[in-house]
Amino acid sequence: MSEPCNIAARLPTLARERGDQVALRCPGTRGPDGLARYDVALTYAELDARSDAIAAGLSRRGIVRGTRTVVMVRPTPEFFLLMFALFKAGAVPVLVDPGIDKRALRQCLDEAEPAAFVGIPLAHVGRVLLGWAKSARVRITTGARAWLADATLAQVERDGDGAGPQLAATEPDEIAAIVFTSGSTGVPKGVVYRHRHFVAQIELLRTAFGIEAGGVDFPTFPPFALFDPALGLTSVIPDMDPTRPAQADPRRLHAAIARFGADQLFGSPALMRVLAEYGQPLPTLRRVTSAGAPVPPDVVARMRALLPEHARFWTPYGATECLPVAVIEGRELEATREATERGASTCVGRPVPPNEVRIIAITDAAIERWEDARVLPAGEVGEITVAGPSATDLYFRREAQTRLAKIRERLPDGGERIVHRMGDLGWFDTEGRLWFCGRKSHRVETADGPLFTEQVEPVFNTHPDVARTALVGVGPVGAQTPVLCVELAAGVPARAWPRIERELRALGARFPHTARLARFLRHPKFPVDIRHNAKIGREALAAWAARRVG
Repeated sequence: MSEPCNIAARLPTLARERGDQVALRCPGTRGPDGLARYDVALTYAELDARSDAIAAGLSRRGIVRGTRTVVMVRPTPEFFLLMFALFKAGAVPVLVDPGIDKRALRQCLDEAEPAAFVGIPLAHVGRVLLGWAKSARVRITTGARAWLADATLAQVERDGDGAGPQLAATEPDEIAAIVFTSGSTGVPKGVVYRHRHFVAQIELLRTAFGIEAGGVDFPTFPPFALFDPALGLTSVIPDMDPTRPAQADPRRLHAAIARFGADQLFGSPALMRVLAEYGQPLPTLRRVTSAGAPVPPDVVARMRALLPEHARFWTPYGATECLPVAVIEGRELEATREATERGASTCVGRPVPPNEVRIIAITDAAIERWEDARVLPAGEVGEITVAGPSATDLYFRREAQTRLAKIRERLPDGGERIVHRMGDLGWFDTEGRLWFCGRKSHRVETADGPLFTEQVEPVFNTHPDVARTALVGVGPVGAQTPVLCVELAAGVPARAWPRIERELRALGARFPHTARLARFLRHPKFPVDIRHNAKIGREALAAWAARRVG
């Protein structure tokens, strides 16, 4: 009999084959040198046995197959034990980015209508005071006492101790989790993950990056650490605030990477910049992966210089709704740098098999059937679409958003599949590589035609006194005025702006599409997303620019 389609199904096997291998290390207490001791660890045998006990204890309290359960727990051993226990029970974790607007958070939890709520004590304070998840009838805290909750997680584990192996016979199409997007490009939406999506993601990641069991991963975005046990890796959880990667202490990161010989690292572009600017070699790493936004070319070059010659720097392209879609290695990305800086956009590589990536004509309207979409040839910019095993098929209780993002396609065998619209613009070159031009909602529609963020900003980002730029549109769609917002590099005084603006105008005059920009505005510090600290808050910048342009 085959094992259930479940991300936790590999745990019992790993516990038998690699029981003594450490599955997870956490920072724990701090030593006199200010560095984490990493005195908290779980082996594969412990992770499997304890998650079994918690799954059994949860079942006794009514958290069973299909129970939607909010999880608001920091990246500690409790988070990983709880998540695998929920997967084993067949329950449905509901995950929300911890840093999103509190009103949006309440809306997300109201939409999910969870039956259970598991969180740290502070999360339960928010639940009571702010009215989060009023539908939750089972409330569990990770704290030492059951304050504002029905039980502690420790009590739940004791209740299930000795119950034996737990693994619900989940089917591929059953809902495995509801993961709310960060809302950095709109209202947060609950992405419905089915068990087959998680299993497919694991296989896509394994094959795309050649991951083998036994490695040591340093995932600076904790949810990605959930894949590590299924891949047979040891996770070393970084000593940092995962919601503020741009403020991470590189000394602490380096100390942990060196101490445990981490050979894999995942992080956002903001985290990569922290390491690149620290400038210290990372000799143990052989695979670095960065996602969440395009990685600036200078960061790629500086990071590669810090890695061993044989190491690979990967930048996968994808989204919460579908990951990974395409991937490119740092050497090839650097080879495309000149084209990017001339306005070609950012190369994100070749689609990861068996994904089918196609470009369709730009429209903001819903497309119900694939035959109603117009597929564009290589060289033309349009919306990126993906059909593949990890492409999710709906947003939880968001029919309007689902219609805008999903297309039904009939297959030759009479079946049907869902094609996901990425909401991103791009084009294919003659070598079959995908180029990313920016978000569809961020395009600027001028009287002379559209302008795309990733074809404009890299031209100006080459200026040595510029940290980054952001293209926004002011005025009615179809007659928008393109405005370039500019954040100066650290240490560059505001009084230098008149000179920098003249030089930026000269840069723009070199290319027909950037020569159309007439308005340049200096901004003190761009707003960025909570999750990766890399996606620019263009909606807020557009409103700011509109007040100044008039």
